[in-house]
Amino acid sequence: MDNKNIKVMMAKPGVDGHWRGAMIVSMALRDAGMEVIYLGNQTPQVIVESALQEDVNVIGLSILAAGHMELVTEVVNLLQEKKVKNVLLVVGGTIPREDIPRLKQIGVHEVFPPGSKVEKIIKFIAENAHNS
Repeated sequence: MDNKNIKVMMAKPGVDGHWRGAMIVSMALRDAGMEVIYLGNQTPQVIVESALQEDVNVIGLSILAAGHMELVTEVVNLLQEKKVKNVLLVVGGTIPREDIPRLKQIGVHEVFPPGSKVEKIIKFIAENAHNS
């Protein structure tokens, strides 16, 4: 899939006010040729409904405050409830390393902790957006 055919929706579930990382990744994905929709802070329900309305290939969640397990689980459950398939789900932010296997077990395709290179994120999305 050509990067210009990849539509990514970035959001910050909950009330996390740390937006810089999400904006840096959003701009890097845009600069790599992907279409990026940045929702900012939203509830899991709004994130999933927006993903459906926008027909995205990728949902990117950025979480720097506590509550990542609950928020991501809610997004995954809503995606399953709405029978959303073929959407790559990636999570970034201050995710404890010990939580990464559990996040992947519930349906997250990849987790990018602090210090992840934007090139690695772009490459992962470009290689997997059409395989999810």
